[in-house]
Amino acid sequence: MATTTTATAQKQQEQEEGSSKPGMRKPVFTKVDQLKPGTNGHTLIVKVLTSQTVLQKGRAAAASSHHLRHTRIAECLIGDETGTIIFTARNDQVDLMKPGTTVILRNAKIDMFKGSMRLAVDKWGRVEVTEPANFVVKENNNLSLVEYELVSVAEE
Repeated sequence: MATTTTATAQKQQEQEEGSSKPGMRKPVFTKVDQLKPGTNGHTLIVKVLTSQTVLQKGRAAAASSHHLRHTRIAECLIGDETGTIIFTARNDQVDLMKPGTTVILRNAKIDMFKGSMRLAVDKWGRVEVTEPANFVVKENNNLSLVEYELVSVAEE
């Protein structure tokens, strides 16, 4: 009888705490082939295939400051068992995106660049290196090679 009362009291306490603060949701993992233009909030587990630095420059952060703020951008080909896509890594993300590593991209979004999709993680998302995944990347389905065109529909 005492254990039932404690379990009930514990459930009530959890419900009260839950009402004041939203609980953590379990992530829903997206596959690369499910990505569409203009979408965001994706969580993916992917392997890094290649990483190529496309921009690296340093500039003064402020006129009175002697510190340089470096801007680094790398395009990384990433993928899972359904396909590949180009990921745009910025600044500290470049160091994490080493070829051969497996990463979890949280709150990733699709950016359009010259009519093709690029995956990116902004300040609201996160890039985490994780243990190696046991899938083989499907390299012949690169979603960044598909060109999209913005079409305006005339209403009659």
